[in-house]
Amino acid sequence: MKKSEIIFGIARIPIDLGMTLLAFLLAYQMRQYSDFIPGVYFPVDLFSFPNFYSFLYLAMVASVALIFIFGINQMYSLRNNLRFSSELIKVVFLVSAWIMLIIAYYFVTRELFFSRLVLGYIWILAILLISFSRIMMRFLQRYLCRFNIGKRRVLIIGANSITNRLYLKLKKFPSYYLVGCLTISEKPFAEISCKVLGSLKDLETTIQKNKIEEVIQTQTNLSEAQTENLINFCRENHIIYHFVPDILQMHRAQVDVFNVAQLPLITLKTTPLDGWGKVLKRLFDLIMSGVLLIFLLPIFLIIAIGIKLDSRGPILFTKKDDGSPVNRVGRFGQLFKFYKFRTMRDKTDNLRYTTLSKLNHRKDSPLVKIKNDPRITILGRFLRRWSLDELPQLWNVVRGEMSLVGPRAHLPEEVERYEKHHRFLLSIKPGITGLAQVNGRSDLDFEKEARLDTYYIENWSLFLDIKILFRTLLVVIGGKGAD
Repeated sequence: MKKSEIIFGIARIPIDLGMTLLAFLLAYQMRQYSDFIPGVYFPVDLFSFPNFYSFLYLAMVASVALIFIFGINQMYSLRNNLRFSSELIKVVFLVSAWIMLIIAYYFVTRELFFSRLVLGYIWILAILLISFSRIMMRFLQRYLCRFNIGKRRVLIIGANSITNRLYLKLKKFPSYYLVGCLTISEKPFAEISCKVLGSLKDLETTIQKNKIEEVIQTQTNLSEAQTENLINFCRENHIIYHFVPDILQMHRAQVDVFNVAQLPLITLKTTPLDGWGKVLKRLFDLIMSGVLLIFLLPIFLIIAIGIKLDSRGPILFTKKDDGSPVNRVGRFGQLFKFYKFRTMRDKTDNLRYTTLSKLNHRKDSPLVKIKNDPRITILGRFLRRWSLDELPQLWNVVRGEMSLVGPRAHLPEEVERYEKHHRFLLSIKPGITGLAQVNGRSDLDFEKEARLDTYYIENWSLFLDIKILFRTLLVVIGGKGAD
């Protein structure tokens, strides 16, 4: 999912809240002027009219209630594929329903609402202001799409009447850039409007050449092997896969079903960490890592002093022997600067590929792991035993390069030795701890570690993160698998 989609999706909440509060405040001011509408006089009972702070409290409670109503009616879907007119109709309908609920509340509780006219003002103003804000956001998104911000590069697999219809419809959506289509059969649909880029055998080169981000399959007459290869290719290369079903058949995966241009699209979800799941995890990471950094600051200082007294070299291990930065591979293969307390003698990192390579006990995996590593300092062994060397990675979490929980962050040379199915581990941010770390730590072989991390990616929940963090404490205290 595009960052701009997430930003706009989240921004709708405070903007709608602000517009609703503004509607209340304007209605409050308008009601105090009895001659606001020329030629029409409305008597004002200033004694029964509430003071500003009482009215503000009512406004805040009611505004939050409207946001809740909008939320359960999918008005904050991060991928907003509603037609412009449909969105405005939903605003009118939901605001009207909200006003009716307010009236029903006062009727049931037998409380006397101070002004029916104020309710009328709020109803009209809320519809106008929220609609205006939504219109402006649409215009802003359209404007940004001109600069390819938030625009999705889409390839259609298939060349039939559905392809034609989908192409013509999606051309009206500025957030979609339809690069073209690949044919499955030798004889594509005669009246195809979409640019034909080749056949299915050209999939890999077409995707790489055109930087495709999403694939939509419109023909279902592929063989089982072809379909499996297509889905696996998209999965391994972090490409979103959709198909337009003529018969509602499900591949083994979590799916989302939504409409685009009045056509049903079934999206295979590789992880719940998309949309609101991604937002929720990021908020949790920011709050927890920020609190831990503040709370653990004295321990950081003690460790830093200890490292300086224990051996020569920097406090943090951030540079290789040749002075180049120590990078790790993050989400979608992006490199980032990795922070860790130094636990080895300075200028000895490269020895694991030369002098110490024979001590590697993971020769059948992409990782290099040396048991009883002679490069580790006295303090370093203590830090590794209690996983204290990992604490600076909290700063990577704050920077958004890592998460508290996720697959292990591997070195670029290790990722180069991945098999094809291992690349799925790069679908999300790496973590300080993870499901593999609490189920064996360094004792696990890489294939088992990859299977555990794959399970985590496909079955993420906030509760699972909390459970893993709690189990991490128990594993660290027990010292099992420390290396």
